[in-house]
Amino acid sequence: MAAEENLIKKADLARSREIDFVYRFNDGIKKLTEALGVTRKIPKQAGAVLKAYKAQGTLESGAVAEGDIIPLSKYSTVPVNFGEITLKKWRKASSAESIVEKGYDQSVIMTLDQLLKDVQKGIRTDFFTFLATGTGTATGVGFQDAAAAAWGQLQVKYEDTDFSPVHFINPLDAAKYLGAAPITTQSAFGMTYIDDFLGLGTIIMNTDVTQGTILSTAKENIVLYYIPVNGADLGEVFDFTSDQTGYIGVHEEPTYNRMQVEDTVISGVKLFAERLDGIVKSTITNASQNPGA
Repeated sequence: MAAEENLIKKADLARSREIDFVYRFNDGIKKLTEALGVTRKIPKQAGAVLKAYKAQGTLESGAVAEGDIIPLSKYSTVPVNFGEITLKKWRKASSAESIVEKGYDQSVIMTLDQLLKDVQKGIRTDFFTFLATGTGTATGVGFQDAAAAAWGQLQVKYEDTDFSPVHFINPLDAAKYLGAAPITTQSAFGMTYIDDFLGLGTIIMNTDVTQGTILSTAKENIVLYYIPVNGADLGEVFDFTSDQTGYIGVHEEPTYNRMQVEDTVISGVKLFAERLDGIVKSTITNASQNPGA
């Protein structure tokens, strides 16, 4: 007798887990880009190289005699090559013995959830490492003063642009101030953030930011660059579950020669800032370090 119509099979359950994994990852990316105000999401084209730009030049003397020609100060933007974005690949396996001992949920599903969190953490860490290469600087006594100093530097750097500031901080630096402040926090992609904090812009807290520093930039300076895993001819060979964005792909299948369940995940997502001089690193000091303040 043939199977009943609409019978749910084990392959359908695996497909449902894959769809759920993709949905949760992309929902996290969506919330993160909304918090960051990212409007530019650029899919990688063949042969394209990831670049940012920094300004450099020499300011001529402003002491010009009456009637003399004012010398030109020459400035230019220089590309900084960050290399190719790479398609990253991860795989995990749960043996038949671990499934028998711990159960399917713990052995397969919980470990897949942790893999998702670790992939997200890797993207965050790469982003904060990049932000730390910014060339703008500021300093302030205490968290609030340092944040205000960074905000002031951004006003100068983007004075001819309609922009929205965003500041990245270590939660330990903000804890003392935020503990006594009436605030509403939200979360996205494993990070906590506060909208319109003290009128300075969005504050995003994460432990990947070095304690004692605030990394600030304009939301409009941030770009999401990615390899569309659903559009690189991978589907001609591999069967990954993805969606229209192509940010991530996942495939789960049993391997009988080793008696284990394998999950393979691929993704190529990178956040970066277009202008390095548009990133301000503000140092938090205390009063004893600034006796003249």
